[in-house]
Amino acid sequence: MFLKDPVGRWGTSWRGLSLGCRHIPGVRLHLLGSNCCPCRGCGQEGPRQQLVSPSYPFPPGRNYNQSCDVDSPSSCCTLDHIPLVSKCGTLPPESCFFSLICSLGSFMVILVGLLRYAHLLECLGPSLLNTLGLATGWVCAVGLIMVSPLQVDHAKVLHYIGAGVAFPTSMLFLLLQSILTYRMAKTCGQYWTGHLRSILTIVAFLSLILSGVFFIQESFVLQHVAALCEWVFIIDVLVFYGTFAFEFGAISTDTFLVLLKAGRAPKSYKEESSVSSTANIHSHAEGLAMA
Repeated sequence: MFLKDPVGRWGTSWRGLSLGCRHIPGVRLHLLGSNCCPCRGCGQEGPRQQLVSPSYPFPPGRNYNQSCDVDSPSSCCTLDHIPLVSKCGTLPPESCFFSLICSLGSFMVILVGLLRYAHLLECLGPSLLNTLGLATGWVCAVGLIMVSPLQVDHAKVLHYIGAGVAFPTSMLFLLLQSILTYRMAKTCGQYWTGHLRSILTIVAFLSLILSGVFFIQESFVLQHVAALCEWVFIIDVLVFYGTFAFEFGAISTDTFLVLLKAGRAPKSYKEESSVSSTANIHSHAEGLAMA
């Protein structure tokens, strides 16, 4: 709560802090949301002067992480509390939403990849790039399934393996789909869609590279930049998936029929080849008989 001191300024009463923060003797504390961190060199004022202005929660010239000592409580801001995507989903209830979103995301990646494969198969016919795009999308879904139940604080190695599978394959999926967009483009609108996807692919590539480079650094600032790049990459990928709405509006039952025919293609091809070879043998035998 806020109290008015004798000089008329508003401050935060330290009675509102938890008991775990109030029992530390001789140390002035600063409130970091729900974290209590001791501050060096803050003076030895009495309880009446330990009032913090809402507009100046930290001493001048200090960042919030620099107010934490080595022996600070574990809830203080350290390199282990960088707001990476994985770190934001380690504690309940955020961990429940993180697992749910990753599970739904993996299912949507499989579905979108299959629909995109069928649409391109209908427009372009069989293509190696289209098959690779389907494969990379499904491998990305496998990585998301690994990340979903394995929180980084409890299964770090497996979590990072899943992330290492999902992120690069997702980047490769974006690249392949951008190339395929130009291959099937015939109208001006389709070319503009290809330009948009190319820009999103470049942004995703840069943010992924910068995130990986800054993630391995020990600098507190660079770690925050890595977290920012990781969030930019994920949002960029989601926007890229949203651009498929332009093509998916033209999907019909014929698209699914083409997909089913493609699944039967090897068998039908064998039957047609056997029929044609039999016909050639009969025609050759008839020619010999007439001769």
